[in-house]
Amino acid sequence: MTVFESVLERLRAEARETEEEVAEEQGPGPVRGLTSGFAGLGATGAFISGSQAAAAYLDLYEEPAPPEPESPPEEPAPLPEHLLRITPEAVAEDLALTGREGIDELAARRRSFARENHPDRAPAELRANATLRMKIANMLIDETIRRINVEKSLGL
Repeated sequence: MTVFESVLERLRAEARETEEEVAEEQGPGPVRGLTSGFAGLGATGAFISGSQAAAAYLDLYEEPAPPEPESPPEEPAPLPEHLLRITPEAVAEDLALTGREGIDELAARRRSFARENHPDRAPAELRANATLRMKIANMLIDETIRRINVEKSLGL
């Protein structure tokens, strides 16, 4: 270590000791930050102190609006009753199949039925019922289309 470095080290140690002694005598010091050491240009171009800047900031500060009171939870929507009807007879009744429909009309009924009964649109607790209703409806419509095609092929 050079003489210069040893002098610097001794000065640093003395400065630390002095700071510790002052801290013990004064207790906790002021909070350092914007209000203690800041100086900047104000709107008029003159220098302002940190305390003046903090006061100006606090003058512009607005209390946040109190939070809106929470509304009571809404009652869940009633479950769609048609999704509770899962027998083939009930699904056939909902499709209103007469046996005289054309293929285009059957396709339109399939789409209409799917809009109301598709599992992706059903409440979570009734998705299994919606899936079953779609399977039954597709089976009934496919069977009707097969019957129409067989009758056409036989000339009936």
